[in-house]
Amino acid sequence: MFPCHFSISDDLLIIVDSFNLELSNPTNQVPTRYSDNEHDSNSVIDLMFLCNGSSKLDNHSIHPDWRLSSNHAPLTIVITIIEEHINSGKHSIIRDSKEELTFIKDLTTSNMSDIASLDRAVNKFADAV
Repeated sequence: MFPCHFSISDDLLIIVDSFNLELSNPTNQVPTRYSDNEHDSNSVIDLMFLCNGSSKLDNHSIHPDWRLSSNHAPLTIVITIIEEHINSGKHSIIRDSKEELTFIKDLTTSNMSDIASLDRAVNKFADAV
């Protein structure tokens, strides 16, 4: 894929793999960095890492014509977002009800004498919310 390969690249790929990512293959094999010096060649220095084994996110595009005054070409990927309906509801406790009094009693600081009590109260509150 790249004409030049450094040993440090192997270390980078090991780290990337530990995050369950992999090096993305561009849809067009063009440089990502364009040298301002005529004695230096253009190179591929900008890389993209995507979710390992994903068929939806398997490659990216390099856009040298979008770089304007920059010496780096932008990299892009299309991520499809599916429409999804999420049911939501509102949970409430009727004011001055027995449930409200019990809920407040369970969460008052007077019942939290240690870390375990505080943890139970926080979990009860999280469950209610």
